[in-house]
Amino acid sequence: MRILAVNAGSSSLKLSVVDDNDSVVEAQEVGGDADPIAALKDFASPAGEVDAVAHRLVHGGAAVRHATLVTDHVRSQLDAAVELAPLHLPPALALLDAARTSGNRPQIVCIDTAFHARIPRSATTYAVPAHWRAWGLRRYGFHGLSFAWSSRRSAELLGRPSHALQIVIAHIGSGVSACAVREGRSVDTSMGFTPLEGAVMATRSGTVDPGALLWLQEHHGVSVGGLTRSLEHGSGLVGLCGLSDVRDVEREAAVGNAACAQALDVYVHVLSRVIGGLATSLDRLDALVFTGGVGEHSALIRGRVCARLGVLGLPQTLLAADGDAVIGLPDHSPAVVVVTAHEDVEMAREARRVLAG
Repeated sequence: MRILAVNAGSSSLKLSVVDDNDSVVEAQEVGGDADPIAALKDFASPAGEVDAVAHRLVHGGAAVRHATLVTDHVRSQLDAAVELAPLHLPPALALLDAARTSGNRPQIVCIDTAFHARIPRSATTYAVPAHWRAWGLRRYGFHGLSFAWSSRRSAELLGRPSHALQIVIAHIGSGVSACAVREGRSVDTSMGFTPLEGAVMATRSGTVDPGALLWLQEHHGVSVGGLTRSLEHGSGLVGLCGLSDVRDVEREAAVGNAACAQALDVYVHVLSRVIGGLATSLDRLDALVFTGGVGEHSALIRGRVCARLGVLGLPQTLLAADGDAVIGLPDHSPAVVVVTAHEDVEMAREARRVLAG
């Protein structure tokens, strides 16, 4: 069974065809000003016949919590989740609608929050009034497809079964989050009710004191819409130094750009604090796993994070990474691992499970 995986992220569209052996037989990444719907339609032709289409959705809201076959009823339920992930869901749902109108292939939505569905209530509960919680205010967590794949793949690289490992995975891309995984299951994660919580990201702030946001509204007249736009699109690295791509920030910092150097300091400091906090949800730390575009390719970020986390016993000397690899020194514990993100393979697996009933 060949599955077309449609992965609409916050800054790009990734399309790939995955075969029965979990091999990616064709792939394309679309970014910039390209029309994603046109790219999807163009891609479907050279990809050959596929049996089903799997769509990554950052959030399914309260109603759609697991990988699900899309019916008209399911599609109507997904609209309610848009307010929870306004940066990601509108383009992803537009692609879902386009795919549903072209052919009779089953469409399956794969939900990024699903991997975190069984996190303990102590880690999902906000200390807010009970009637707020009754409205559904809780921590959901995101990047679940990436974490699920990385958990399995890092166990293979370490030569140990997933159920014997306790690890923290850091997914570092345009969006950034981390997850504590015990015995193959998520037990804590850094993103919350929306993908805004947690670490500093490309254009998103990460955690900000809610009192500061109330102060901005009361004393500076910043509207709810203004807060949303600024926190989603004008914060993070771009808010600190005007650049959103870590590669550009690293390059500028290396030639003396003080704002970029400070942005990297903040970025690494907050990410390290997030990872360190998540480690307290484990009994021990067997490995720190880096994935996502930055996690896979930035030796600088990996090295600086491990340096900050020496208190957890992480090695201070790392090997170069060329694809999936254990980059800590041999026999060092905790290990440090780099895993190439393959959300598409995880989506294909989930789609097959749904279609198999």
